[in-house]
Amino acid sequence: MHIETPNTVVPKGNQEVYEFLTDLKNFEKLMPENIDKFEVINEDRFLFALKGMPEIVLQRKEQIPYNKIVLGAASDKLPFSLTAHINSVGDTSSEVSLSFEGQFNAMMAMMVKKPITNFMGTLSSNLSKI
Repeated sequence: MHIETPNTVVPKGNQEVYEFLTDLKNFEKLMPENIDKFEVINEDRFLFALKGMPEIVLQRKEQIPYNKIVLGAASDKLPFSLTAHINSVGDTSSEVSLSFEGQFNAMMAMMVKKPITNFMGTLSSNLSKI
């Protein structure tokens, strides 16, 4: 399953956006209002839970300075990744798109597509406010 957000304009340079996203505690600022739990486990992992949903642990998988950050599921039960693509639009502006890749069976994909799409939309929208 593949979900991608439209580009979001962030009023910060690509280096500043990249540094914001590589500091995992900043993801709490991007989370939806219905967040129930957020905890940084170590410099490469954090967990979060939205009300009524199970806890999800994300782990940093890859990073390319100022261009890309990949977070993935820490568990192999539900393999997925969340990638932030950062493009410079000038010294004080960037465009960020988020993409989600998950390997789910058809039934699971049908159940999670709308909540994941909404979640990614919220992350993207909140990115524009950093």
